[in-house]
Amino acid sequence: MNENELNITNQAGSTSENVGNEPIVPLEAGKVTPEQLDALQQRAAKADENWDRLLRTMADLENYRKRATRDKQDAIKFANESLLAKLMPVLDSFDNALAAADKASGDSPQALRDGVAMIYQQLRQVLQEAGLEEVEAPGKPFDPNFHEAIAQQESSTVPDGQVLQQLRKGYKLRERLLRAASVIVAKKPA
Repeated sequence: MNENELNITNQAGSTSENVGNEPIVPLEAGKVTPEQLDALQQRAAKADENWDRLLRTMADLENYRKRATRDKQDAIKFANESLLAKLMPVLDSFDNALAAADKASGDSPQALRDGVAMIYQQLRQVLQEAGLEEVEAPGKPFDPNFHEAIAQQESSTVPDGQVLQQLRKGYKLRERLLRAASVIVAKKPA
């Protein structure tokens, strides 16, 4: 058999399935013409090109997955970076307040209190910008979704089932509850 002759058969017999755009001409038993050989070589080259493209695409996809996983891990690892950067000036203010308290004489408790109040407001502002909200409790109807009842106390001034006193503030991050407010709930006098 020479270069121009190939013994090509498939499961159906003497014809091949159409894998490309050009129709495959039925082959004579055991003979391949030069035109058919060129067509087969072109198809083989196209198949090799498609195979290479598939391998590159699969490698690109795998690299993308690895990069996405790494980016996600970094995002989780450094998620609080922005918040912590905003809190650093608050820490600096506390350091300054403590240093001033050490140097202060006995006649400056009001100045120290004012300084601490300013730091408190600065911290609250940073936390509010980050999405932290206080849960409103005093004078509100008791809501088990946002309040934790520690006790009940009889009261003639506050309606039954309303929060009489808040013992610890509750907080939520936007719509998600972080900590329920600890409260004392009013009840009718016996």
